[in-house]
Amino acid sequence: MESEQLFNRGYGRNSYNSITSASSDEELLDGAGVIMDFHTTEDDNLLDGDASPGSNYAMSNGGGGGGGASSSTHLLDLLEEPIPGVGTYDDFHTIDWVREKCKDRERHRKINSKKKESAWEFTKSLYDAWSGWLVVTLTGLASGALAGGIDIAADWMNDLKEGVCLSAMWFNHEQCCWGSNKTTFAERDKCPQWKTWAELILGQEQGPGSYIMNYFMFTFWALSFAFLAVSLVKVFAPYACGSGIPEIKTILSGFIIRGYLGKWTLMIKTITLVLAVASGLSLGKEGPLVHVACCCGNIFSYLFPKYSKNEAKKREVLSAASAAGVSVAFGAPIGGVLFSLEEVSYYFPLKTLWRSFFAALVAAFVLRSINPFGNSRLVLFYVEYHTPWYLFELFPFILLGVFGGLWGAFFIRANIAWCRRRKSTRFGKYPVLEVITVAAITAIVAFPNPYTRQNTSELIKELFTDCGPLESSQLCQYRSLMNGSQADPTGPDTASAATPGVYSAMWQLSLALVFKIIMTIFTFGLKVPSGLFIPSMAIGAIAGRIVGIAVEQLAYYHHDWFVFREWCEVGADCITPGLYAMVGAAACLGGVTRMTVSLVVIVFELTGGLEYIVPLMAAVMTSKWVGDAFGREGIYEAHIRLNGYPFLDAKEEFTHTTLAREVMRPRRSDPPLAVLTQDDMTLAELQGIISETSYNGFPVIVSKESQRLVGFALRRDITIAIENARRKQEGIVLNSRVYFTQHAPTLPADSPRPLKLRSILDMSPFTVTDHTPMEIVVDIFRKLGLRQCLVTHNGIVLGIITKKNILEHLEEIKQHVEPLIDDI
Repeated sequence: MESEQLFNRGYGRNSYNSITSASSDEELLDGAGVIMDFHTTEDDNLLDGDASPGSNYAMSNGGGGGGGASSSTHLLDLLEEPIPGVGTYDDFHTIDWVREKCKDRERHRKINSKKKESAWEFTKSLYDAWSGWLVVTLTGLASGALAGGIDIAADWMNDLKEGVCLSAMWFNHEQCCWGSNKTTFAERDKCPQWKTWAELILGQEQGPGSYIMNYFMFTFWALSFAFLAVSLVKVFAPYACGSGIPEIKTILSGFIIRGYLGKWTLMIKTITLVLAVASGLSLGKEGPLVHVACCCGNIFSYLFPKYSKNEAKKREVLSAASAAGVSVAFGAPIGGVLFSLEEVSYYFPLKTLWRSFFAALVAAFVLRSINPFGNSRLVLFYVEYHTPWYLFELFPFILLGVFGGLWGAFFIRANIAWCRRRKSTRFGKYPVLEVITVAAITAIVAFPNPYTRQNTSELIKELFTDCGPLESSQLCQYRSLMNGSQADPTGPDTASAATPGVYSAMWQLSLALVFKIIMTIFTFGLKVPSGLFIPSMAIGAIAGRIVGIAVEQLAYYHHDWFVFREWCEVGADCITPGLYAMVGAAACLGGVTRMTVSLVVIVFELTGGLEYIVPLMAAVMTSKWVGDAFGREGIYEAHIRLNGYPFLDAKEEFTHTTLAREVMRPRRSDPPLAVLTQDDMTLAELQGIISETSYNGFPVIVSKESQRLVGFALRRDITIAIENARRKQEGIVLNSRVYFTQHAPTLPADSPRPLKLRSILDMSPFTVTDHTPMEIVVDIFRKLGLRQCLVTHNGIVLGIITKKNILEHLEEIKQHVEPLIDDI
C-alpha cells in the first residue's frame, strides 16, 4: 500500500494543460518580463514529428501512459485500462520531479519482486540494471564519432575558402602537403599539389590580381557557407541555432521543449555547425557539441523503457551526454564531468557522476581513435610547456584575470542588449539577411589580417605554442643583440630581443583583438549554430600573448630590476608568452561563463601539466570576482532570463525577508481563489469553473463553510477523467454529482449516476503556512522541483504559489535592488 500511495502522490503534481484555454507553462515564460517566442512563423510545423500531431497529450520527449505501473493509477473504478495522456507532459511544461522519482521507485520494486519468478524475469532485471551503462556507452560512441566528423569536415571546408588540393580533393591544406618533397622550412604550407583560387583561375600566384581574386573567393565561400547554414536551420530545424547550452540547462532543470533534442535537430545541427565554422564567423563548435551529444543521449534513451517513460531518469542520461560533449570538444574527460556538474545539471546523483565519467571516457576514446587533427591529440591546440613560472608573474596573471572579468561583464551586457533589440525590432524578422550581413562584414574585414583570416582554433594553437626551432610564425622572429643573428629562444640559457616582425605581429594581434570583440557580440545569437567557448578563448589568448611578449621584453631589457633580478639570470629566458595566452584564454572564458573548477581542469587537461594550476586558478577566480562585481549572471543564465525560460538558478541566493502570504495568489485585489468541494458539486458546476478560469489546478476543500484542505486536483486530469467517463460509462450527465471522497455521498434514488474522481486527487500536496519565509519556499521549489505549493493557515487554504509567481517575485526584487545600487 505504501508504494501505491507514493505512486498516487505523483499524479497530483504532474504537468497539466488547459483543454479549453491557452493556459500552460507558457504562462511561466513571461516571468522575466519577456515573452518567449517559441511560436514564430519560422518554427511552425518545422520541428521533428516525434509526437503525433493529432494528440492533445502525447509528448516527444518520452513518458508513456502512466497508468501501467500499478492498479492504483486507474482514474475510474470501472475503467481497467490506462487512460491516454495521463502521466505524460505537453510542450513547454515542467516535469514533476517527485512524481517521476516515485514512479521510478515503483517500477524498480515491481522488477525486483518478479525477478525470482523465472529466468526470463531475472534476465529482464539484469537488462534494466545495465540499461543505464548501455545508453551512456551508445551516447559516448555517437558523440565521439560525430565530433570527429565535424572536426574533419570543418577543417576541409575552411581551407576550401583559400584553395583546393589537386591530388586529392578531400585533403585539407596541411594534409595535401604532407607527402610533398618540395616544401621548405620557411614556407612549409606551400607545395605544388595545393593551388590557391588565383592560381587555378588566373594562373598567377603573386600580384594585385591574385590578391583580389583570393579575396573575392574567400568572401564568396564564406557567404555561401553562411547562407546554406541559416537556410537549413530556418527551413528544417529552427532549434538547431545558437549554442544550445541555455536550453540544455533549462531542460535539465525539468522543462520540456519538444523537438529540441530530436533527430531532425541533431542532423541539421551537425551539418550546419560545419558550415557555420567554415564560414569564418566569430563562433566555435565546442558549445554546440554539447547540444549534439544531448541529442544523441535523448534519441538513445528511447531504446530503453526505463528512460523513455521517465523524464527524471532521462535527464540523468542528458547530464552524462553533456559531459561527453565537453569531453570531445576540448579533449578533457574529467573537465567534461565537472562542467556537467557545475554548469548545466540540475539533479546530479552519484550514479550519474559515474556514468558521466564513463560517457566522457568513451567519447574521448572514439575521438582519439579517429584522430581528426593528425597530431594524436583530441584538440588542435594541445600544448606542453617546459619552462616553470615564477612568483612575480602572478601579477600579470591577475591582470589578465581582471581583463577577463571586464570583458565578460561587457560582453554579457552588450550581447543581451543586442539580442533584446533583435527580438523587439523588425530586424529580428529577417534572420537570413542578418547572418549574411554579419558574415560579409566578417569576411571582408578578416581577410587582410592573417590572424583573423585563419581558423580561430588554429589562431589559438599559434598563440598557445611556445617558440622553438620548428616554429616559423611571425611571433617567433627573435634575434640576439650580441651578433644580430636569429636566436633560438628555447635554449636553456638564451634570451632574445624581438625583431620588427614580432612588433608588427603585435599590432596585427591588437587589431584582431578589437575585431574579435566587436564581431563576437553581434555573432552570438544568430540563427546558426554558434558556440562561445572558442571566440572567448581567442580574445583572451590574443590579450595574453601580447602581455606575455611585453613582460618577456621587459625582463630582457631590464633584467636588473628587482622583480626580475631575483628569478631571471642575465641572458636567461624566464618568460613563456604562450603560457600567458593560455591563462588569458581561461580568464576570458571564465569571465563570460563564470565557470571556475571545471574551466581550470579543462585548461589543465589541454596543457597536461600540474605546474600551471596556480596561475590558472588565480586568473579564473579573479575573472569571476571582477565579473560578479558587475552582475552575477553568466552569459547562459542571462540568455535563459532573456528568453523567459522557467529556470530557478540554484546558484542565486535569496536573502530577502518576504513571507509566503506576500507572494501567494490571489492577492487582496484579485478575485477569490477558485476551489472545488469534495462531494457537493455537479458536473455542470465543475465544468463551469474549468471554462470560466484559466487556472491549471484547483485545491479541493471539505466544504464552502469549512475551507479545510483535502487535496489538489489538476485541470488536465479532471478534463481527461470527464472525457473518458462520458465515453466509457453510461449515465454521466451534467447533473451527475462529482465527489473526491472514498465513498459516494448519500443521494436521492432518482439521481443520475455520480462521478468519482478520488484517484486523480493528490492527497498530500506540498503546503506551507502563510508565515513561511520565502527563502525556505524558494529552496523547496529548487530542491524538489515543484510546480506549485499551497499556502494554508490552521489547515484552511489561503492561496497558492506557483513557479511563475516565484520567478516574477525574484524579478521584482532584482528590478527594485538594481536602481538602489545605481543610486549609491
